[in-house]
Amino acid sequence: VYNGGPVGIEALAATLNEESDTLVDVVEPYLLKIGFLARTPAGRRITRAAYEHLGVVPPASALTAQLSLMDEPEL
Repeated sequence: VYNGGPVGIEALAATLNEESDTLVDVVEPYLLKIGFLARTPAGRRITRAAYEHLGVVPPASALTAQLSLMDEPEL
């Protein structure tokens, strides 16, 4: 639906027809812990591990965004 993100919690809650508090308090911590979700300043993103687990090929835009998130800033 969101091509890997980013997506805000309210938009995700509306799509899933679920309360945003439930997503934040119950679902999100689990997905973060197992490495399937990344929280960014722009919103939540599905990770490469989640795509692999689901057997889905990630869109190029999702891979590019994830690589930039993992780059270390040079000092």
